[in-house]
Amino acid sequence: MIKMTPFHPFMIERLKDPELAAAYLDATAAEKDLGSMLKAIRHVVEAQGGIGHLAKRTNLSRTTLYKTLSPSGNPGVNTLDAILGVYDLRISFQPLVREKRGRNPPRPRKKP
Repeated sequence: MIKMTPFHPFMIERLKDPELAAAYLDATAAEKDLGSMLKAIRHVVEAQGGIGHLAKRTNLSRTTLYKTLSPSGNPGVNTLDAILGVYDLRISFQPLVREKRGRNPPRPRKKP
């Protein structure tokens, strides 16, 4: 008989790896849903030592962090940067890769 590991403990164990945590957050950010992204950050926080550890490292209160990362949280860029920085992660931007349409690339628009 195969022994099954519950998903949540398995995921938390995997998110201890910074590269996997970064890939997880990046994939979640691609969904363009702030609630999902905050949940993913909560998972990384849990895997990396919890809210108490994060509070000490960011000099933010536990209450502030719980509210910030709650489903209704609305963190600012500075707060997200502080939280992610604890785990040696950062917010980044990448160009979109668009499929080429037809054989000719799109022409630049002329300015009036």
